[in-house]
Amino acid sequence: MTAQHHRIIEIQLDAQNQPRLSADHEQERSVAIFDLIEENFFALAAADSYNGPYILGLSSDARHIHFEIRDNSNQPRANFLLAMGPLRRVMRDYQMVCDSYYQAIRTKTPSQIQAIDMGRRALHDEGAQILQQRLEGKIKMDHPTARRLFSLVFVLKQGTRL
Repeated sequence: MTAQHHRIIEIQLDAQNQPRLSADHEQERSVAIFDLIEENFFALAAADSYNGPYILGLSSDARHIHFEIRDNSNQPRANFLLAMGPLRRVMRDYQMVCDSYYQAIRTKTPSQIQAIDMGRRALHDEGAQILQQRLEGKIKMDHPTARRLFSLVFVLKQGTRL
């Protein structure tokens, strides 16, 4: 199989019962989806599994992110839950730093913005690493794909208590 098979070709986010997102979070979601569709490495970990391409559905409840993975014919391939517990701290910290960053880009100097952005990126990387670890054995993905998925999980969880 070529790398074009091991990839996500469509993202379906369940926004039902979600509060309206801020303009900053809407932008983050749009960019993450666009970047993810443009370039990603994503495959089911089971050796006898379908090799893609995939349609990824994400939804949320108070304690979990639900992953629904379908093939390009929209046939179910895998479903599983990701408990939010291990991600809560990094998501809370990421939210605080993002809030500071969005405020800083309106009022702070470039060097102050850069310092906050470095912290934001470090937390984003940490969240992506936790996501990869928690999905090990279920999904294979590279770090850039994990970063974009973390962005989507983060935005999906907005409005719920972290």
